[in-house]
Amino acid sequence: MNHLQRRKFLKLSSALSLAPALSAQAFEPANATKDTPVTPVNFVSDGLILSPMAYSQLLSSLTRKDDLVADYYSLNGCVEELEKKMANMLGKEAAVFMPTGTLANHLAIRTLAGKNNRVILQHESHVYNDTGDCAQTLSNLNLIPLGFDKATFTVDEVNEVLKRTAGGRVAAKVGVISIESPVRRKTGEMFEYEQMKQISALAKTNDIKMHLDGARLFLASGYTGISPATYAALFDTVYISLYKYFNAASGAILAGPKELIAPMYHARRMFGGGLHQVWTYAAVALHYLDGFTDRYSKAVTMGEELMKKLDSHDSFEIQRIPNGTNIFKMKVKGIEPKIFAKNLKKNGIIARPNETNGFNLLVNESLLKSNVPALVNGFTNSLK
Repeated sequence: MNHLQRRKFLKLSSALSLAPALSAQAFEPANATKDTPVTPVNFVSDGLILSPMAYSQLLSSLTRKDDLVADYYSLNGCVEELEKKMANMLGKEAAVFMPTGTLANHLAIRTLAGKNNRVILQHESHVYNDTGDCAQTLSNLNLIPLGFDKATFTVDEVNEVLKRTAGGRVAAKVGVISIESPVRRKTGEMFEYEQMKQISALAKTNDIKMHLDGARLFLASGYTGISPATYAALFDTVYISLYKYFNAASGAILAGPKELIAPMYHARRMFGGGLHQVWTYAAVALHYLDGFTDRYSKAVTMGEELMKKLDSHDSFEIQRIPNGTNIFKMKVKGIEPKIFAKNLKKNGIIARPNETNGFNLLVNESLLKSNVPALVNGFTNSLK
């Protein structure tokens, strides 16, 4: 076996795996009771906030596993294991690792579009607002934004674009419809499912490809009960984030038909995304992917109960985002938001004031390190 082969098939031996979330016992106060928050609970992220030490300790544990195999230029090993597992969960033939969601979305839309470079998408989408016009600059795609200041555009709006395109003096077919759901710029609001289904049906009728920016798709499923695979079935390709709530340091998965996904690593490398090794991302994502649906379901239940109890308190006002997911808006009476945030931190709760002097509270599985009575006490005690 030559040097490159040895590197390609490097095995990282193992003994123990950490529990689905890092050992809470390592951080719990010695005198913790059911009414005392254990380990800091964060309300600022979709996932856990792993410190460099916590992340490295997790990797140290995972690398003692006999079956953990490193990748070689983002191919094979535990990366391939993650790709296959994600493809199966999303009901797709294949999946490929991408270093970022920006690249995953871009390459999906670019490939689906082919020579039909018109792309319909949300005005508030990440692709349209937060990628430095990469699709336009690097792939000559013509983005047509719909639904100003909304999470959802309608099938009627799509039909209007198709009619206008067909009536032009120069034929320019729409090649792709891209939908983001939940929508980050709309505080986690979801694209309306009925409209999504109607738009998907219209796209198939008109031979238009569909892409789903589903970075937070698994979070949406926790609130709607609609499985990621059921959502993904409406689309040709779907992107899932690996860092937002699967707690990898970085990374993304792009899933779709095998004929499109299998050769995608060539485009990935062409765009500078063929990283030499990404097993440190894939191994952690695999770790948290196991049992995520059940754990997140419990976190959602806890979050619902907590928000109801806080809203019933005179000092708190909780606002649910219409058609929303894991983000709740909270106003606090009788205390400055910055002082309240400092008090929360002392009580083992991390929250951050927003631009309107309130708080956006994000439900994630860090809630499972505590319990509702302890969290309610933490919030109320922080008023003093």
